[in-house]
Amino acid sequence: MPTPHARPAWDDLVTAALLGTDRRALPSALQIPGKEAPAALLDAAALQTVRRRAGLRPAPAATPPEPAADDPRPPVPPAARHRLATLLTDQPGTGSGGRRGAAPDLMELLPQWLALANARGYGPPPELLPALLNAARGRTDLRPQALTFAGPRALWLARLNPDWKFALRATPGGGVPLPATDDTAQVQQLWEEGLFAERVALLTTLRAHTPASARGLLLSTWSTERAEDRLMFLDSLRTGLSGEDEPFLEQALTDRSRNVRATAAELLSALPDSALAGRMSARAASCVAVDHTSSTPTLTVEAPHECDADMERDGVTPKPPAGRGERSWWLGQLVEAAPLATWQPRLGNRTPTEIVALPVADDWRGELHAAWCRAAVRQRDAAWSRALLGTPASPDAAGPGAVSLAERAKLLATLPAAERAEWVAGFIATHGLSEAFQLLGVCAVPWAEPLGRAVVDSLNIARDAGSYPWSFSGVMGLAERCLDPAEAVRLDALTAIPDEPENASPGAGGYWSEAFQRLVTTLRLRAAIRAELPPRP
Repeated sequence: MPTPHARPAWDDLVTAALLGTDRRALPSALQIPGKEAPAALLDAAALQTVRRRAGLRPAPAATPPEPAADDPRPPVPPAARHRLATLLTDQPGTGSGGRRGAAPDLMELLPQWLALANARGYGPPPELLPALLNAARGRTDLRPQALTFAGPRALWLARLNPDWKFALRATPGGGVPLPATDDTAQVQQLWEEGLFAERVALLTTLRAHTPASARGLLLSTWSTERAEDRLMFLDSLRTGLSGEDEPFLEQALTDRSRNVRATAAELLSALPDSALAGRMSARAASCVAVDHTSSTPTLTVEAPHECDADMERDGVTPKPPAGRGERSWWLGQLVEAAPLATWQPRLGNRTPTEIVALPVADDWRGELHAAWCRAAVRQRDAAWSRALLGTPASPDAAGPGAVSLAERAKLLATLPAAERAEWVAGFIATHGLSEAFQLLGVCAVPWAEPLGRAVVDSLNIARDAGSYPWSFSGVMGLAERCLDPAEAVRLDALTAIPDEPENASPGAGGYWSEAFQRLVTTLRLRAAIRAELPPRP
């Protein structure tokens, strides 16, 4: 066998195996007297495979690393450990023609497994951490939940294997312990001497506990920071944002970096009592009024004729995108940044619903309503969101105020989860599933009963009509992840191959049967996962 100090590279072994030992000579380290080349190659490959699976790349002997920090969480129960191993080793099928068959996609269940294990306070089986980190390396959507579940051992392993360095990048400060927030001297030293990631982590931690201390730390070095660093540091003020931050943010409005100025203006506009919010309110209100001279009260709009220096200082971008008029661009920014409380006293003490229902003169309706939509999302104003969404049964699928379904989805996200689900269920009943995919994505999981019933009923209608199920593959995939597992009983009847109507697409019934079988099997797997990860006492 080759000695540990003369081991060949894995790529060399793979190349020799692919080309054959007759065409590719073995590395000298593998040439052992009395042993044939193919056997020597296989012995070396077996040894290297064990080393690779150990989670540590081969290296000269060195001082053993310090043990990983203790993880106080109890490991998952045996059944859940076995389930996790199965999810991590699943290889999705390679079916042709887009046909997925009836087997569930186990890798799509992994995010839910991790979320549930984290919510219930379980720790990982150590032997599965390499496979978990490899899965998270290939799927960025897994990383937050995977690293939370993996705990301190993930950072310990990541320092030993460069393949997993993403775990260090994703952890504030690269996993380096931060000083106690009340240790002023250590905090100041790390702020002045630490690496950028450590400084960001320190500022974020301080901001969560003592916002004023974090702001003072930032002020102490603000003038000497690089522009890109100032932008990242300023973003930390979103946590615990309050009126006490206003003087500093007003100062940042004159920063030499345009991005810093824009972020400061955005943060100030989120403070409804700030001076900037007041200035934006006055500017926006001067552009919109109610005309009472016509038979029906109508909103009139007079967009700004220029973007002056004061507007630009307050965050208004003067140059519009290609194809956009300057005046409408400036108007949209003013209305979006103005507190929504501006409009009721300005427009005759009408409610948001009454204001949205008013006609708007000179084709300004779309621009004005779109800006109100952005303001409602930014300010998390449920009353204005409801007004702009309108009723789910309205004939126009885009709603009275939203310019697109994407905008409507953002408005829905400001509403309570139960109200959101009920609204989307009503929308599906009126407009069907083809228009609802984006809206389903903002609903809480598992879907509430009215929403789950609406989705299943619409899928059943499409099945009876003989449509191909891949037209609804996106919704079906969401249903596998989001339907309440209790719905599996009601879906059993849909797994049979239906009688195809005369105008049905050929073979559609078989495809629908497979799709519903896969859905039912996935829901039952999700139910089993919940049972295997019981709530801890």
